[in-house]
Amino acid sequence: MAFNLKTRIWQTGSLDWWAMLDNEDVYLGTREFPLPPEEGDEWHVKKTGDLFKVIDGEICRLGNKPYLGEEWLKDSLK
Repeated sequence: MAFNLKTRIWQTGSLDWWAMLDNEDVYLGTREFPLPPEEGDEWHVKKTGDLFKVIDGEICRLGNKPYLGEEWLKDSLK
């Protein structure tokens, strides 16, 4: 078990993180993926809009919504 997770995860040579969720390869992101992933961690994948959370040692997909950027960055550009 990597990082004490029940979910099988791996990193590609291009530093992308992937997981096997419901017998499907699922993209978890690059820099947005928490290292090390711990219970309760949540993240939003910029490329796909997918939302994930670590619940009971498993990575769970919570849903999907468009990534609109960081609020602090929007405020600093005004």
